Amino acid sequence: MRIASVLRSLTVLFLGIQFAKASEMPRQDPEDKIEKPNLATPTLGGAQLWGDELVFRDWRVQRNVVTGHHRLLDGRNIRRAWGTFDACRAKLDAIKRKRNLPAIEGKVVVVLHGLGRTRAAMNPLCRYLEEHGGYTVLNVGYPSTRASVGDHAAALARILADLDDAEEIDFVGHSLGNLVIRHYLADETDETTGRQPDSRIGRIVMLAPPNQGSERAERWAESKLFEVVLGPAGRQLANDWAALEGGLATPACEFGILAGGRGDGRGWSRALEGDDDGIVSVTATRLLGARDFAVVPVLHTFIMSHETALAYTLRFLEHGYFVADEKRQPIPRNGEDSP
Repeated sequence: MRIASVLRSLTVLFLGIQFAKASEMPRQDPEDKIEKPNLATPTLGGAQLWGDELVFRDWRVQRNVVTGHHRLLDGRNIRRAWGTFDACRAKLDAIKRKRNLPAIEGKVVVVLHGLGRTRAAMNPLCRYLEEHGGYTVLNVGYPSTRASVGDHAAALARILADLDDAEEIDFVGHSLGNLVIRHYLADETDETTGRQPDSRIGRIVMLAPPNQGSERAERWAESKLFEVVLGPAGRQLANDWAALEGGLATPACEFGILAGGRGDGRGWSRALEGDDDGIVSVTATRLLGARDFAVVPVLHTFIMSHETALAYTLRFLEHGYFVADEKRQPIPRNGEDSP
């Protein structure tokens, strides 16, 4: 049996066990604002069953996708409260007051991981931006395989709505995380009413984004295990791409795209045409309107920790280019001129 098949089988088994455990949890009345008795319990931080709905530095309130109940985790992923969202938020507010924790101010970077990953995959990038850029970085976790891109975008909107004191909000997304960001931007835009996304949004760096869909997902969709493992978002990337694409916005702010590739026109995967990172082709990452575009020699899975990609990401957030302004490689919208 191939290694990939074994891994898929183990993934299905793991998810089945987790769903069974989650199903045993009591469902919560959404009107119940009383904090439940809690024993400080270590957790795994939330993989494919928990999604962040409030992030305050290393603290986060998460929602379980099966039972709908919430929990409050500290920076060590220890559960400090559970129950409804309001109860967990009230507990966090009490901790803020007791410990005199400062509000999140200045420039904030919101980071989103890709399909089938957890926020742990983005830790190297977060540390780099904090240490070299001085940013406040919010590493958002979401159950990428257990809900649709629209569901994840709605959760992101709730997180952003709580950042009252931030002066600027930037984004860095890996793979599917970029589609969540684009869906959020579309959800917050209504030309008839003049509604626009948060005016504090500054710049976006897209790491290996499947902006034109995923050829690999289309092929994998033929497998019976595909939707079991990758869920609604995986199906949207494959058979439902046309519908998903219609709900994605092109950012109005400055955004740059970093694609992975070998630089030889062939890439790492024989299943993809042209250069690729093993999962997404370079062509599929492109999106009209990008202020800068670059290809770095790295596989899809590792781009968020690649030395060059880290440096490029920080430079774009700070200056709006990856290398230098005169070396930008934009992807102009129709009618726009290149620099």
